[in-house]
Amino acid sequence: MEPDLHELLRSLRVWDTELPGFAPEEAPADPLALFTRWFAEAVAAGQTEPHTMSLATADEDGLPDVRIVMLHGADMDGWAFASHATSRKGRQLAARPYAALDFYWPVQGRQIRLRGPVTVAPPEEGQADLHARSTGALAAALVGRQSEVLPSRAELDRASDAAWERAESSPDSPAPTWTLYRLRPDEVEFFQGDTRRRHARLVYRRADTGWATELLWP
Repeated sequence: MEPDLHELLRSLRVWDTELPGFAPEEAPADPLALFTRWFAEAVAAGQTEPHTMSLATADEDGLPDVRIVMLHGADMDGWAFASHATSRKGRQLAARPYAALDFYWPVQGRQIRLRGPVTVAPPEEGQADLHARSTGALAAALVGRQSEVLPSRAELDRASDAAWERAESSPDSPAPTWTLYRLRPDEVEFFQGDTRRRHARLVYRRADTGWATELLWP
């Protein structure tokens, strides 16, 4: 018997645990500082893969797309992630260099949303970022051809085996299409869930003199 999707959905609960408090009036003036604090707290709370995030882009026709990617860093220049310039997301960012990011940490009932323009880091910076990662990350980048049609799994196996051999024997091998991107947010929203549904939403909006903040209804 096939599972009943709607019955499964009705049986699920969210935040069936004690959630941390959040006092928006005590938040720092810069969203990066609050992001760093919340990220450290997510790690300490045992959140699985807190460095993964949803990346939303749009193609040249304005149609949306979304996928999970890994955060490579965050500083005053923006939140960094990487991909092949020839991948679907790379082509979309070339056509429309504006995107949104979303972090969700259910262990603490927290979500962080960002959106803003995306820029490409210099090639040498992207390659340095790649070579600072694991051998597996380099091997995956060396396989390349991301988002292209795959004729067979056997072809992927052959390409992957060759890429792993090269990554292990030549760890400085370049991956020419590998690109580091930075999203410099115009807006950052911090969401703290509440078991009584009185969620706290604090949004930062970039202004000429820094950041302006305001609360949103849940």
